[in-house]
This record gives sequence, structure tokens and C-alpha cells, in this order.
Amino acid sequence: MAASEEQLRQAYGDRIMQLPRREYSHAAITSRKNLIEQAYIVLSDPRERKAYDKFYLAQAYGSESAKGTAVAVESPVRDHNDYDSLTPSIEISQDEVVGALLILQDLGEYELVLRLGRPYLRNRNGTAISRSTSGQESQEVGSSTVERSDVVLTIALACLELGREQWQQNHYENAAISLETGEELLAREGLFPSVRVEIQSDLERLRPYRILELLALPEDNTAERKQGLQLLQDILNQRGGIDGAGDDRSGLSIDDFLRFVQQLRNYLTVAEQHQLFEEESKRPSAVATYLAVYALIARGFTQYQPALIRQAKQMLVRLGRRQDVHLEQSLCALLLGQTEEASRALELSQEYEALVFIRENSQDSPDLLPGLCLYGEYWLQNDVFPHFRDLVDRQASLKDYFADPQVQAYLETLPTDAETAQESTRTPSQSSRRSRRSNPTTIHGQFPTTRTPHLEFPDTDTQTKPQNSGPSQTNDTAFSNHSSIGREKVEIPETPAVNTEHISRGAYHQLNGSARVSATSSQPQRQQRRKHTHINQSGSSSVVQNRRLLAHRRRSSARNPQAQVKLLWMILGSVVGVVLLWLVVSITVGFVKNLFSSSPSLKGEQLSIQLNEPPVSIPDRNTKLQIPGGTLTQENVREIIETWLDLKAAAFGPEHDIASLENILVGATLSKWRLWAQQEKANNHYRKYEHTVNVESLETSKIDQNYTSVEAVVTEATDFYQNGQMKKSDRDKLRVRYNLIRVNGEWRIQDMSVLKSIG
Repeated sequence: MAASEEQLRQAYGDRIMQLPRREYSHAAITSRKNLIEQAYIVLSDPRERKAYDKFYLAQAYGSESAKGTAVAVESPVRDHNDYDSLTPSIEISQDEVVGALLILQDLGEYELVLRLGRPYLRNRNGTAISRSTSGQESQEVGSSTVERSDVVLTIALACLELGREQWQQNHYENAAISLETGEELLAREGLFPSVRVEIQSDLERLRPYRILELLALPEDNTAERKQGLQLLQDILNQRGGIDGAGDDRSGLSIDDFLRFVQQLRNYLTVAEQHQLFEEESKRPSAVATYLAVYALIARGFTQYQPALIRQAKQMLVRLGRRQDVHLEQSLCALLLGQTEEASRALELSQEYEALVFIRENSQDSPDLLPGLCLYGEYWLQNDVFPHFRDLVDRQASLKDYFADPQVQAYLETLPTDAETAQESTRTPSQSSRRSRRSNPTTIHGQFPTTRTPHLEFPDTDTQTKPQNSGPSQTNDTAFSNHSSIGREKVEIPETPAVNTEHISRGAYHQLNGSARVSATSSQPQRQQRRKHTHINQSGSSSVVQNRRLLAHRRRSSARNPQAQVKLLWMILGSVVGVVLLWLVVSITVGFVKNLFSSSPSLKGEQLSIQLNEPPVSIPDRNTKLQIPGGTLTQENVREIIETWLDLKAAAFGPEHDIASLENILVGATLSKWRLWAQQEKANNHYRKYEHTVNVESLETSKIDQNYTSVEAVVTEATDFYQNGQMKKSDRDKLRVRYNLIRVNGEWRIQDMSVLKSIG
């Protein structure tokens, strides 16, 4: 109501220039234009504006005396239970419905569009129930004058935009419901396939976020969590597994999807992970096999089922053909009471930090069993349990595990590895010692009598917590490094397919939260160790033969005078050769030294560079920005938009240069962005941006040359920081409309709106 005549004229020009989507019919566009023109005519006339203001205040504040001035229009577009009598409203005729819905759509009143538009679609005869100002219901002629397809399109677009709005608010299931409502409407009506594809695309990109939201619910919400697992299974089938290269249209690359899986593991129970990853390992999938091993070990240990640990050990054999999983094999053997095998596997491991810890805690023992037991508890407590929602608070105790009767009964039935085959070659003392060390009941004696309150072990955890942007918004993400899953949306470039037959150990521990030595980097060491072992095993006889042959030659030389003379000449020749070689080397070194010791000769005029002055002039940071005035070209517009993006980066950056926004924004837009920047500064948040701009269209108002509308595609990469620490990264590609106004000869941004998110 406080708008001036100039502001009314500017708003009118903006609304007329901002056309709806091209899918709308000419009748719908004309209806919208007519309503805008009617509004401008009324508000431009001082007397009519005064009467309208009085009418508006009467409805807004319930003045009974003022209500008498309201004039009933032909038919209201509302259900008689939708609003109370005090809600400001305008009653319009039947043939203005589409135009009114379009205006509400422009204003972002998506829920109101759904509330007003659905009555026309629910009635198959095309009639709508409405009431007059007296409150009496009346039957309208019908929606034959209203293009049904335009109403369908408006409702579908309202569902699309409402879904995106809820997505940004991290209400992922509500967003899915809104999007599915619009998609089902278009499918039922058989209209606007391009819009339907757009909605389906958003639904597919939304799935990782929905999965995280559903699986994060309490375990009592069985139906919702089951739905989340089904969505996850659908994605896995489309991708061809966790490390598959199929396209699930979620926008997540292979690495991003691995981070998304890392995120969702924290919301799954040990039983759910066991079932999921064991099934996925059959594709086959190396990553799924590794995750299944952890689930089997966790479940077997906590539920006292060593048979599951034995199954995990067998799966590790398959992985061990290409990866260094000796540490995990050693721990599985330990939990099965096979201490001799655990020691052998430990000797083959390349996990340096773990081995140092184990040796340091086994100094007073003839073997590494005490340190291995202590490390096993640490490993279960810190590397295994935290990735299962029902084991986060579980304490790992090997004593309790081996003391369980069910565990003891099972371990007693296990045959020792190759013990039967080697029993005949083993001495009685070796056999007795082997039996003692293979007995799981002796493991109790390997624990230290006192435990350190805080286990000092290098923390190599590289896990990133879920970002609520999606797989992190995300969100906003993984969902997505993740994160992600974005995670909420994240524009992610495609990643080449990964050969899962040689997937690095780093990928496993990225999912498991511990960074260890890559198996690929340890291959040469293992090959060298195997070669060394082969020499030790098979070369002893050849060494003896060589020594005997050398002794025989020495004895023969002592008995042969000619051989002694020949040997003397050989020694003399060697000495002379060494002297000559030394002379040649000395001369060469002196020549090279003289060659490079002389001062370099530079020809021509040399650069005059001083440390206290820059080689090129640097502009003063306080210099006022020069924003183009006069007639605009696409190049001028691009400079204006880039100026805005640079100033936004300064206002929301670490320095929070909020005052610079006044150099590019005006009016309500300036107030809005200034408030946002102040809130970010108060919360100790800041952002770093990278932008690219491509101007697509430029249209100057025919009514007033001081107003111009611009559409541009802006690619924006954002790093979000909180308390100096980066929390997530987003990348958006948006089609944006900028409304420019010329103020004192310079162009400023009066308003801006996102038209579309480009996937």
C-alpha cells in the first residue's frame, strides 16, 4: 500500500515482460495479461486506488462498516471452507481462472494454486462449486471456458516447484509426494510429456536423499524403513551394484556413490547390512564383499555366532588374491581360536601402524598374541561397531566372547589348519606347543592385567559425517564427499568406470572409515618378499655347491705356478685401470666446474623488477566499481551480472563485505540480501564462490527504456564454511532472470528469480 506511482509502473512493466512457460496456451497468457492490466488501471487511478485500499483494509482487519463497500464479482474461485471471512481475497469470473492461477504461480503461492485448481479437475463434468459474498453456494456454468490443459499444467508446475522448495528445506519425503502428485496428474491426463520428464528427473535425483531420510527413522518405523531399503535396491539394480557403472539417473558418480553408501551404513543395523551386502557380493562386487565381511564379523562377535566369522574368513580368501587383507584374516583367525594361523597372517600384513601397536603391547611375550588381542578389541570398538546403528554403544570384550558356551562349543569342533597333514612330521614338543596355542581357552591369559584408560593408537579415520543436504545438503550430501548425496543439489561430473577386479584398498577404507596402505602399492613389496622366501627355501643346496666349487678352484690355483702368474698380471692390470679411470674422472670434473662457474651473460635490455614495488600496477581495493550505463549490450549485461556475483562473494565471504552490495542492488532485493549476509556473519558462516555466466537473452522494456530484463545461465560452485571449517560443497547450474533498472545513469539489479535448475 505504500508503493509510489513509479514503483507501480515498474512492477507493471516487470509483470508484463515476464512471460510464463511456452507450454501455456495463448488464451492463458492473455488472461494473465488482462488481470495485470486491470490491476494497474485500478491502482493508477487515485480514486479507485483509495476505494480499493479501503476494501483491502476491511477484509484484512475485519472492519464491519467497511465491508459494505465490497462488490460481489461474478464467481469466486474458492471452496467455501477454504478461507475464513477475514482473509483478503478477490473474486473473479470463470474465464479469468487460468490467468489468476498463473499470477499465483508467479508469486510462488504453490499450495494456493493446488487448493484453487484442483476443484476444476475433480469434477468430471467440469463444474465447480463456489459461493457469492453472501455465503450461498451456487453452481457455475462449468470450466468449459477454461482450458483444462492450462489448469493441468499449472497444477503440475506447482507440484514441481513445491517439491523443489521442500527439497531445499530438507523435507525429502514431502518433496517426493509433491513431485509424484504432479507426475501422476500428467500421466493420467496424457499431457505435457516434457514437463513429466522434468518431474521424473527430479524424483530420480531425489532418491538418495529419501533413502537417507527413511533409513534414519527409528527402527519402529518398519514400513518407512522398508521403503527406503527398496529404493536403495532399485538404485543398486540400475547401477549394477555398489561399484557398478550403470546409470541410475541420480547424478552420482562411482566415487560419490561410494561416499553415499558410507553415509547410509550409519543408519543400517548389523542384520540389515549383513543381508544387503552379502547379496550384493554375489554380483560379484569387491566392495560389497568387503562390507559383507565387516557385517559378518560384527554380527558373529556380538551375537556369539563364530560360524559367521568363519564365513567372513572364507570371503577374505577371495579378496586376498588381489588385496592385502592379512590383518583382517589374522583377526578372524584370532576370533576362531586359530592363534597359529593368526600369527602367520599377521606376519604377511603390510599394516605398519597396526603392527607397531601389536608389537609394543607384546614385548613381554614370546609371541604377538597379547598385542593382537588388545588390537582386536580396539578394532572392533572403533573400526567396526560405529558403522552399525545398533552397535554404536556396544563394548567389545574378547573375554566375554570366548567365555560364551556357544562359542566354545563351536570352536572345539573346528579342525586346525593342516594339522592332520603335518602331525607325522612334527616332534612331540612341537605338537604339544601347537595344541596349547591353538586352544581358544588359552587366549584369556594373553590379556594384560591392566588396561590403559585411553588407547593411544593413530587415528586414521577418514569418514565424513552425513550432510543433511541429501547425501548431503545434499544436501544438502553425498549424498557426496562425500559426499555427500548432496551430501542437499550437487552437480557432479561423470566419472570413468572403475575396474572392480583391481579396486584399491583405499576405496574399501573410504567406506569403512579407516585409511590404510593401498594394496596396489604393496604389491612390489609382497613380490619381493615372495622372491626372497623362494630363494631362502630353494637356494640352500646351490649355495653349498658354489662354496665347494670355489674351494676346489683355489686349491687348483695354488698347485699351478702359471695360474699364479696369470693372477698377478690380472691384479696389476686392475690397479692400472683404476688409476687411469681416476685421472679421467678428475679432468672431467674440473672441466665441468669451470664451464658452469662463469657468470651468465644476458643480452639486451633487462627487466627492472624491485621487491618493494609490483611489476604491474595493482588497482586500489577501495576504487568504486564501474558498472556500465547507457544502452546495454550482452557484453555489458554479462559484466553487470559478474559484478553482482563478485560482490555477493565478497559479502558472504570470510571478510563479510556487506556494504559492497549497495553498489549493485537496489530496493527490496538489497534489503533481503543484506539481511541474509548479516545472518551468515552472525552465525560465523561464510562461503567461497566460483562462477561462470552465459547471457542468453536481453529485452529492454518498450514502455520505459530504464528497465531491462535479462536471462542468463549461471554456474555456481559453492564451498560452505562454519567456524573456519569447510562443511560441504555444492555446484548449481541455473537459468536466472535479472530485472535491471537504471539509477543515476548506472544500471542496478532490481530483482532476480531462478527460472529453472539445469541438471
